[in-house]
Amino acid sequence: MEKPTLQGELIRLRPIGPEDVDAVWDLVSDPESARLTGRTEVYTREMVAERCATIADRPGRIDLAVTTTGSDEMLGEMVLKHIDLQSGTADLRLVMRPLHRGRGLGTEAIGLVLDMAFEGLGLHRIGLTVLSINTRAIALYEGLGFQTEGRLREAFRDGDRRCDGIVMGLLADEYRR
Repeated sequence: MEKPTLQGELIRLRPIGPEDVDAVWDLVSDPESARLTGRTEVYTREMVAERCATIADRPGRIDLAVTTTGSDEMLGEMVLKHIDLQSGTADLRLVMRPLHRGRGLGTEAIGLVLDMAFEGLGLHRIGLTVLSINTRAIALYEGLGFQTEGRLREAFRDGDRRCDGIVMGLLADEYRR
């Protein structure tokens, strides 16, 4: 599957590559990113370098750097993964670097990927799981038309406490409306 570059009004999404090691390291080293996404894996810088060098070759996924028009600096990571063209489904993930959250860039990034997924790839459903503690992300996804489909009760940790995962999905017909 070819890894696209997508151009929006404020942002450009381009394939992640070896030049993004510092930005991806910033993402995986940020405790708040780990908390809000439920990530528990611990990465070394070498692991991040290997991932950036090989991610474009991994099948069934499209990993894109969120950049602004006119700059190549990676501000976040937009991922369409578990792409199954037979069933017409995939999962979505967005993580923005700490200094670039809350600026509306994620909304545009998701819109570009949804358009590619539904119109370009012909997918039928895009799903995601968001932590119940991540109210800003839940509001973002709901604003884009995602529907709550279920709840993974106490499936994630939030420090010493547990929190739920909210399973959300968006169908192609809902997106087109």
